[in-house]
Amino acid sequence: MMNIGGRIYNWIKDFLLEDGRALMLGRGPETRITDKKCSRHQVSTSLPVLPQLGPNPSSLDGQCLGRGASGCLATGCTLYLVNQSHPFTVEFLDSPSVKATAPSATCSQSHWQQIGSLLLFTAAGLPDSSKIAGFDVDGCIITTKSGKVFPTSPDDWRVLFPEIQPRLASLLKTGYKVFASTAPGIYRKPVVGMWEHLCEKANGGVTIDVSQSFYVGDAAGRPANWALGKKKKDFSCSDRLFALNIGLQFHTPEEYFLGWKPAQFSLPEFDPRKLDSKRRLYDPPDASLTSTKQEVIVAVGFPGSGKSTFFQAHIIPKGYAYVNRDILGSWQQCVSACERALKEGRSVAVDNTNPDPESRKRYIVVSQSAGVPCRCFNLTASLEQAKHNNRFREMVPSATKHVPVNDMVIHSYRKKFVAPSLSEGFSEILQIHFG
Repeated sequence: MMNIGGRIYNWIKDFLLEDGRALMLGRGPETRITDKKCSRHQVSTSLPVLPQLGPNPSSLDGQCLGRGASGCLATGCTLYLVNQSHPFTVEFLDSPSVKATAPSATCSQSHWQQIGSLLLFTAAGLPDSSKIAGFDVDGCIITTKSGKVFPTSPDDWRVLFPEIQPRLASLLKTGYKVFASTAPGIYRKPVVGMWEHLCEKANGGVTIDVSQSFYVGDAAGRPANWALGKKKKDFSCSDRLFALNIGLQFHTPEEYFLGWKPAQFSLPEFDPRKLDSKRRLYDPPDASLTSTKQEVIVAVGFPGSGKSTFFQAHIIPKGYAYVNRDILGSWQQCVSACERALKEGRSVAVDNTNPDPESRKRYIVVSQSAGVPCRCFNLTASLEQAKHNNRFREMVPSATKHVPVNDMVIHSYRKKFVAPSLSEGFSEILQIHFG
């Protein structure tokens, strides 16, 4: 007699999943899949483990498996047989045998998974735990054998200190889950994407106790010569900021593995935690952001100072025409768009950096020719805040497309900057505290 544990199905076919019996899925008449990239033996299901057999990637709930890797089936998860195509839905039946195995199932094999830009390795038998010991890898756990900054081959690495391996083994024995981090995008430190993935999807539903967890990394904001032996200045403080963003205790490799005393360090000048959420949005306080009469508003501010977000939130919804060089391609096109909008009887918001009188004069002349006032909105975000904002939008996905901005562009703006003045022809200048 069959013991039915669940089913895996799509709009064409419903396959039963039997306890103790493997089900092969792939290209063929049963699934009606003719895609040559899908192997005839793409995956095999043996509750609750699903190993990939075919050469092209299968994925389970967005997690790419790879040939020889396995995923764990769960009720409601979606299996894409190959290259994000040919979806199947998994459903466990409400039977005693399934209840006993599915919720507590763990994959017995070590395997790699790719989730977007995050590459995740899980070792066989790794326990879920409320206590997390987190480590950066390069410069913290390992370094190059060659002594060069970057490895010269896949084998050019060694463990940084002899004290590391026994210390990590001790953590595992005392119930810690050891977590090593390295990934770009939203998973790039100091953004907390990796940590959120661990908490939500990679710890078996066990709640993490932040007070019992910690993070170790070498990007700690230490100055040059922070210890004897002409120690180099840390290239950044991203590891320390990562721990700070999560609320974890932080240690450097030398402090944690060798017992050294904490070294001096510095954090970025701009600290978003110190922003005053109750501060006025603009000055003077008796001014109006928008006008019922036709006008031109010219923004002034660093790249990343918040100009676009401010305009989209407070000005454009009032019917102002939006003029932006990133969209139109040149200042000449911006001037032409401004002229057209004014001829149509619309007010205009010019969202460019406009650091100097020369760049601002173009729009003052256009407004004067149309017989309408021109106001200036000066974004007060500092250089360091603009750098922070630009790094943040590089790392975190957004519906708004931004042109990448490096520090050279930001410093170039500061070099050109001349504070706007009424003598240029503006009818009013507002200081905008936004961004």
